[in-house]
Amino acid sequence: MRTVDAAGLKIGDEYPPRIMGVLNVSEESPYDPSVFADPGEAAAYVDEELIDEGADIVDVGLESANKRFEVLSAEEELERLETAIETLESTSGDAVWSIETRYHEVAAAALESGFEMVNDICGFADPEMPAVCADYDVAVSKMASPPDLQRPGAIEDVDGIYEALERNGFTEKTILDPAFGGWSEGKTTADDRETFDRLREFRGYGRPILVSINRKNFLREIAGRDTEAALPASLAATSMAVERGAHVVRTHDVAATRDAALVGHEFTQKRFRADDIAELDVTTDRELARHLGRISAGIDDPAEMTHAVEIPPSNGAIPQIAETAGRVGLAVFRGEGLVLAGTVREFEALSASIEGPATDAIARLCEGLGASDA
Repeated sequence: MRTVDAAGLKIGDEYPPRIMGVLNVSEESPYDPSVFADPGEAAAYVDEELIDEGADIVDVGLESANKRFEVLSAEEELERLETAIETLESTSGDAVWSIETRYHEVAAAALESGFEMVNDICGFADPEMPAVCADYDVAVSKMASPPDLQRPGAIEDVDGIYEALERNGFTEKTILDPAFGGWSEGKTTADDRETFDRLREFRGYGRPILVSINRKNFLREIAGRDTEAALPASLAATSMAVERGAHVVRTHDVAATRDAALVGHEFTQKRFRADDIAELDVTTDRELARHLGRISAGIDDPAEMTHAVEIPPSNGAIPQIAETAGRVGLAVFRGEGLVLAGTVREFEALSASIEGPATDAIARLCEGLGASDA
């Protein structure tokens, strides 16, 4: 996993999760507390409610990405950028300033005026965006999106998110955002839940991950809460997201989110690292397949991943299972029950070799381990 240097702020596995606080200079944005038209008032908000509360990054939105609103042109965004620049110049706190845009012209103008990072909500749909970010040597968050400057983040299928993130490549300092939320009519809360469930797969790109899940509908639906009451659900998900590999959390609730992120970080499983050798953060075959796909297009077989399975002592077929498992190469641990450890292929061999009442159960086990996908 590479570390990204965002104007001196290190983002990656070796560093604590970074908190991205949000400021909007767009009157149509839905979260009123973060919306300002006056640079002085905006600067006070940034200093007191974002930086003082623990924000490492201040992300400034020039327009709402809500699908109900017309998309602003680059010229219209540039007009609003003046307020953002005045705000930056009026703040006293120390943070990395990020500009949220989809246009390379706006990114260049912001970077020229003191901004230090880009949050591209169209995922390099503007093909000149990567070059601008590379020329200025800045970190850029690339949000999964179709190749259309008018339709940010409108991707429903999770596998489609991976394809979108790959489009037009990466810079040396790209951070990946899988795009949670109702960016299109077709995207459902079930799609967001699946994306969250598979979040660790995005680590397969070997790049830091940004998540924006603050008070999102898929969390509100689980808890049965409206936006105002959805903070506890967001905090629970924040800890889980960091434990699953997120490095940057974008939020309106900075102080509480920071605490939740630090808890998730504290209990993240520590993987072996020494010099240039690192144990991969892998828990499923699909997660391993993502890493293999990055390393070599010719290697895409997750079936060598090791699994451990416990069979309770109440299973009358334990002697038969244990004998056959050892014969096909699985590690067998006998106690009150039985623990088997090995690769998907070895479990498949067990399924093919065993007979009797355990046959169906072992076959279902192999299916659950993803043998059919290998």
